Amino acid sequence: MRTTGTLLAVLACAAILPGCDNREVPKQAAAPSAAPAPAPATTDTVLLVAQRGPDFTTLVSALQTAEVAATLGGGGPFTVFAPTNAAFEKVPAERRDALTKPEGKAELRRLLTYHIVPGRLDAAALAQRIQAAGGSLALTTMQGGTLTAKTNPDGSIGLTDAAGGVARVIEADMVGSNGVIHGLDTVLSPG
Repeated sequence: MRTTGTLLAVLACAAILPGCDNREVPKQAAAPSAAPAPAPATTDTVLLVAQRGPDFTTLVSALQTAEVAATLGGGGPFTVFAPTNAAFEKVPAERRDALTKPEGKAELRRLLTYHIVPGRLDAAALAQRIQAAGGSLALTTMQGGTLTAKTNPDGSIGLTDAAGGVARVIEADMVGSNGVIHGLDTVLSPG
């Protein structure tokens, strides 16, 4: 008895090639599996993806100041919850200024690494893991803290930080060779 995949291959062969008969199709010609297609191949790291994004200039500058940029330029994989320029504008100016001074470098590094989770979690994988965890997923950040991910009523992903602040993913799945970036509307706080 022929499998459905073999039958489809025979029908496709008969439709495309004149003179093709109903002989058994070898197993290597069977229809491909239904596994999802891999993400498009890219040689750009998540750092390069962020550098090319006009909404991430403040983040890239902060990554360079805190000496975190080199980490995102290699290795991985990483999931970067990247605050947009507008998200950084919500942070009071005096706080932003303090973080960019030499004495604020350690605190800036702590803040930025709180937005990075080891591993590659695209939006679909993140949503699946949230659902599998009962609607609330704890993510351990590179900084060592925890972010709590939930699916919002509108279907977007929300993240709650250690201080109770909430950010929403507003742009998902910017794929790099060493991870993925999700743009956030708010800067998260490690507490």
